[in-house]
Order: sequence, then structure tokens, then C-alpha cells
Amino acid sequence: MSLAPGGLAERAFNHTAHVVDEIGRAIVVGEYPANTMIPLDPDLEEMFGVSRTVIREAKKMLIAKGMLTSKAKVGTRVLPPADWNMFDPDVLRWHMMGQVPEAFLRELFEIRLIVEPAAAARVAARARPEDAAALGLLCDDLAAAGSRSDFAVADLALHHRILALSGNRFLGSLGNLAQTALYSMLMAEASDAPRSPEELRNVVDSHRAIVAAIAAADPEAAADTMRAVIETARGALFSRR
Repeated sequence: MSLAPGGLAERAFNHTAHVVDEIGRAIVVGEYPANTMIPLDPDLEEMFGVSRTVIREAKKMLIAKGMLTSKAKVGTRVLPPADWNMFDPDVLRWHMMGQVPEAFLRELFEIRLIVEPAAAARVAARARPEDAAALGLLCDDLAAAGSRSDFAVADLALHHRILALSGNRFLGSLGNLAQTALYSMLMAEASDAPRSPEELRNVVDSHRAIVAAIAAADPEAAADTMRAVIETARGALFSRR
């Protein structure tokens, strides 16, 4: 008997999460354009086969993500993308599903260019020798990557470590979200064909240059080399699209 309430609560949560996921994705892909009204509660109840409580909880969650606004006797309206919380994991995930718009990717690289060079500079100013040694080992993992998917994993690990070593939780969180979103897209598009030896060598060398600047306690060089790595990655990605 004691398990029943928990089971009911879990089912209600699962129903709510499903409704949030379906409506959120529909908003992102434009099925419900900005400034239009989503269906009324009774219609959503019938559409998803859930209770009014579930619908109301789902709408509250989407309102918290900046995607909806609701007024009594008026209904629930979709807000413009500029109002959405783009660092919400669900909102990022919905954008990464299917064909990712070029404008979205450009914005991801812009936030990386703002955050990651600053993080690398902070690391260079405060890193211990053992931190630089650990980053060097992660560069070795890049060199050993035999496929694009292996490279994406190793690249994410290296950039995450640099962000973590910055010692600033805000820098780390912002950069990690942008990195993870881009990583998800790259993994979805990745071919398992190995990178050419020259391509791999250039990428590894550019990352080793970041680590060398950090080891040398040179914040300016660390920021510059990180910026160059991100700009090169951006150019390579858009050349393939």
C-alpha cells in the first residue's frame, strides 16, 4: 500500500514530462509559431489522454522555460524565441533534434567564443603543473581518436576540463551547456570514417598549443589559441553543411 502513492506520482510525472516534451518540440519546430495560441486545456487533455492537472503542470513548466505565457480568460500564447531560456537543457535538446538551423549553430559558436577564451585565460593564470599535465593527457586522447565520434568525445572532455579548471562556476556552466549541445549535434552527424592524418595532427597540435599556453602561465596566449581553435572548428563545420 505504501508504494501506491509513489507509483501514482511517478506516472503523473512521466505524463507531465511527455506533454512538456511534445509541446516544447512542437514550439521549437514552428508547429505553434510565436504569438499564436496553443490548444485549450480540454483539447490538450483529449490530445494526450491525460488529466487537466497534468496539462496545467506541463504548461507551468513551459512558462518557466520562457516559451509560453498564460492569461485568465484569454488562453496560453507562445512567446518569441528571444524570450526562451536557451540554457535550459530541454530547450537546447529540442533545438538539437533533427536538422539544426544554421543561425542556432552560429549563436552556439558565438557564446563559445565569448566564454571559452576567457576560461582558458583564467586557467593559465591559476593552473598548477599537475593541471597542465592532466590536460596534456587529454590531448593524447585526441591524438589516439580513430573516428569522428571518438574525437568528439575526447574533444568534449578536454574543453570541459578547461572550463572546470577556470574555477568560475558560471563560466563552467555556460560553456558546458554550449559544448554539450554542439557535441550532441556532432555525434548525430558524425561519420565513423577516420580523420585524415593531417587533419588529426592539425587539430591535436592546436589543442596542445592551448595547453602549452596554460602551462606557461600566459593568459593572453591561452585566450588567443582557444579562440583560434573555436574559429577553425566553426569554419570546418559550416564548410560541411
